[in-house]
Amino acid sequence: MYTDFFGFTAKPFSLVPNPNYLYMSSKHGHALTFLEYGLAEKIGFVMLTGEIGIGKTTLIRYLLNQIEADTDVAVIFNTNVKSGDLINLILNEFEIEYEDGISKAKALDRLYEFLIQKYAVKRKVLLIIDEAQNLSSDVLEEIRMLSNLQTDDDMLLQIMIVGQPNLRDKIQDPRLEQFAQRISVSYHLSAMTQEETGAYIAHRLEKVGGSPEIFSKEFVEKIFEVSCGIPRTINLLCDAALLYGYADGIKKIGLEILEQVIEGKGGMGVFTKQKLNNTQETCALYTDDPLDRLKDKISKMELRIEQLTKALNGRLKESESRAEFCRDEMVSNLKNLLIAERKRCASLEFMYGKLRGKYEFSERFNRVQ
Repeated sequence: MYTDFFGFTAKPFSLVPNPNYLYMSSKHGHALTFLEYGLAEKIGFVMLTGEIGIGKTTLIRYLLNQIEADTDVAVIFNTNVKSGDLINLILNEFEIEYEDGISKAKALDRLYEFLIQKYAVKRKVLLIIDEAQNLSSDVLEEIRMLSNLQTDDDMLLQIMIVGQPNLRDKIQDPRLEQFAQRISVSYHLSAMTQEETGAYIAHRLEKVGGSPEIFSKEFVEKIFEVSCGIPRTINLLCDAALLYGYADGIKKIGLEILEQVIEGKGGMGVFTKQKLNNTQETCALYTDDPLDRLKDKISKMELRIEQLTKALNGRLKESESRAEFCRDEMVSNLKNLLIAERKRCASLEFMYGKLRGKYEFSERFNRVQ
């Protein structure tokens, strides 16, 4: 409605996750690096968490556009499932044929056959489970069991779970300790800073041929204060402000229009969970104070080092296990070679004895002649 009025080629602040509009903030860039690392290293479990509206789905869709052509991908959005239905849902997403009423054991066999076939032709298989915070403990345990589908060298199935912050709390349950241990790479996507919020708004406007000057500086500052740097809330506010500006015939959107938007919405869908709980301190964490930014970077760096160390230790344990197996196999092979060599030597000694006997007999016979 307002696109022609402002000279846009499309709506800049649509709520539909569109990877073409992804703004790569420092947090989104770090998250993408972790996800790409997990996939490139063929790590079995990768986890991404973040607040509602932070951009998890947009980031995943962006990642899917970058995935190599040699990868088969299935994405599950319906996570309100029972453990008995999970395998069938996975078969459906990978378009694996199966009979109605198939048992779980046979369904697993079908999935394993599919994974072996893909492995044989050097194709990778990735399963992405969105909204994973809705999964029950039983279903999460079923997912963990899928990681046992592997060869001696490689994981046959990589799994990426995506969810809200309570997913991290859920897997801290002692009953899911084994599940938590399988997650080698994880990242929590946090909100944008005030500076990034301004850059995000400018990025979205420029994508549709608009100018960042449409919004005043005070407007952007207030947007950050209200949204706490959550992209979906920013989109909601900016879209409504543009509509109000169009209705009033105003092409320069200022603070007064934003206040009208907030008042008109009465807080519905606008304020983040932190705002509703009156935790103003949350927004303060993302101000542009240099010391706060430094602390945030150090915290993120420590988290990345911890995760990479965990992944490295897992690889070392795996290598040690394989080395021990190879050593045992080598010792066994050497023993078999030694036994075979002894048998060959015994056979040669026997043949030598027979030949020597014949030679001595021939010598004695010649002397008699």
